[in-house]
Amino acid sequence: MKSFPKVIKDLPEADIQFKGATGWIAQGKNHQIVFLEMKPLGGVPEHSHNSPQWGVVVEGKMELTIDNKTKIYKKGDEYFIPAHAKHSAKFLTKFRSIDFFREKMRYKPKVP
Repeated sequence: MKSFPKVIKDLPEADIQFKGATGWIAQGKNHQIVFLEMKPLGGVPEHSHNSPQWGVVVEGKMELTIDNKTKIYKKGDEYFIPAHAKHSAKFLTKFRSIDFFREKMRYKPKVP
């Protein structure tokens, strides 16, 4: 499978401000799960969140730096970003992940 199935793409699309990024939101009462697809990009600049993030790579390779420690993540690898940890990413190939954010509105739904 080279893309998420229709059952995922029928979810609300996330308003993601990074070029080449598309995501679909499964909204919970106090969290979001985002099914993310990224084109190979120069990267996402360093930033942080007020809550933790956990993810698993579905396809591709990502260089992820968390608190100045860099590691390559590929299909099947999990990652955890603690609340307030500075992190950045480079997407080395087409990339898909499933990310859990412990905040209700990490991403807002895209307005058509």
